[in-house]
Amino acid sequence: MAVEICESNQLAKRAAEHIADALKKALAANSSASLCLAGGTTPRAAYELLAKIPGIDWSKVSVYFGDERAVPPTHPDSNFAMAKAALFDRVPLPTTNIHRIIAEGPDQDAAARAYEALLPPRISVMVLGIGEDGHTASLFPGSAALDERSRRVLPVIGPKPPPQRVSVTPPVIEAAELCIVIANGAGKAEPVRRALKEPLDIHTTPSGLARSGLWLLDPAAAALLS
Repeated sequence: MAVEICESNQLAKRAAEHIADALKKALAANSSASLCLAGGTTPRAAYELLAKIPGIDWSKVSVYFGDERAVPPTHPDSNFAMAKAALFDRVPLPTTNIHRIIAEGPDQDAAARAYEALLPPRISVMVLGIGEDGHTASLFPGSAALDERSRRVLPVIGPKPPPQRVSVTPPVIEAAELCIVIANGAGKAEPVRRALKEPLDIHTTPSGLARSGLWLLDPAAAALLS
């Protein structure tokens, strides 16, 4: 576990820098890298800044998503649409390297199985957020998906609309070479405390799955750690 605390207006910048550094290290070691993206406002700002950082060979980076809502790829709620506008349209990333979760069809289980077949055994860099309920990706407290050990992607139901989603499962997060968790605001302070300081209980605080990763927090989100 590593925790870095920085001012709210620097959080996206630090996240972008850490993502870039991790991708460069993965590319130097393996000649290819995989990046798994999260949705959310702060990640979006981080992706926009990541696009400006030089020295990343995007032709060798494959991009995936931790979760997606059952909406078309142009919908305002689509994580893909956000990432496309914030990152994909701004860097020389081949379209064949972008792996979207096709969750908008009538069969989310088929979508989950198809995406599972695309995922590499280990993600090089996985970006995650945390909700005020402690969820990460679309793994919500009490979800049966938290007990999954064989399938790596599942259809899930979220508490907010649109409820139908497709999400990676715990083994994907646990296997990632590096998880970068971004959290800001006082509403995140309690789940951050539970995730990092309490005995690990992913059923109440799923974001604890990334406990061993790098946690980037603003002072409000970190307020209950000391």
